[in-house]
Amino acid sequence: MSFTQLDPCLPVTVEDKGKGYAFAVIDYGQEHHLIWVVALDDGGEIWSAPNPKVRVSGNWTMGRRGASPAAEVASLRTAAAG
Repeated sequence: MSFTQLDPCLPVTVEDKGKGYAFAVIDYGQEHHLIWVVALDDGGEIWSAPNPKVRVSGNWTMGRRGASPAAEVASLRTAAAG
């Protein structure tokens, strides 16, 4: 098991929780997902989220658009169809 503090913190979105900053990663080994320790922007809660639930935020200078939550994509499809 290893615990790595991130410096600098990474802006991320946690599925079903919202946006925040990952400030650490926990690695329990090859049979487990990485666990991201994230401080959420809304409310300041700290959550430990498994790797499949965490998406890095967009970065224009790196050419990364970032992940779009499913709800946002669905609302855009509805607006485009109407």
